[in-house]
Amino acid sequence: MPISLLSDNPLFFLAWVGAILIALSTHEFAHAYASYRLGDNTAKDMGRLTLNPLAHIDWLGFFMLLLVGFGWGKPVMTNPYNLKYKKWGMAVVALAGPLANLINIIFFGVILKLIGAYLILSPDNLLIQFINLLIIINTILMIFNLFPIPPLDGSKLLFTLLDKPKYEELKARLSTQGPLILIGLILLDNIFGIGIFSAIFSGIINFVYRFF
Repeated sequence: MPISLLSDNPLFFLAWVGAILIALSTHEFAHAYASYRLGDNTAKDMGRLTLNPLAHIDWLGFFMLLLVGFGWGKPVMTNPYNLKYKKWGMAVVALAGPLANLINIIFFGVILKLIGAYLILSPDNLLIQFINLLIIINTILMIFNLFPIPPLDGSKLLFTLLDKPKYEELKARLSTQGPLILIGLILLDNIFGIGIFSAIFSGIINFVYRFF
């Protein structure tokens, strides 16, 4: 469990928490910024148009993250009726979060590459570990949120594509049952040791590191 790092390796634990906060804050800020730029002031009025982690932390989700390694941030509220693009607006706002994580991956990946080129630091150096954590956590957050299951960001794109009346019942069922489906998949994956999520994340993380 991540909380065990606090006693085993407190500095690494702090680096892990810092990386989580940076990845989460930029992800949620990007949602708020996209919503604001598309004409909706809801997130701005709620104080979410900031990189301050305190504005984006759901304390129960953060506690679960520390305890079991799975948690969540405070969702950014958006009024779709205020958005400039009625059909694609919510999808754009949703995908802004994963896009922010992708920008983080590229930014910190370039920093890692520059450090490797100009500084001689061992892999267990805390700075190197911190940058690696930033790359890994941003990758996981980006990929996980692209799954097309409510309330994840990918579901907004799915719902935009399923815009015909014949899909309304399916969308309604997914909206209500999606969170339970998601939790069920995570629990099954962990309890039975299937490892589908870890395999997906590991494969994409390894792909990302080919560039850095």
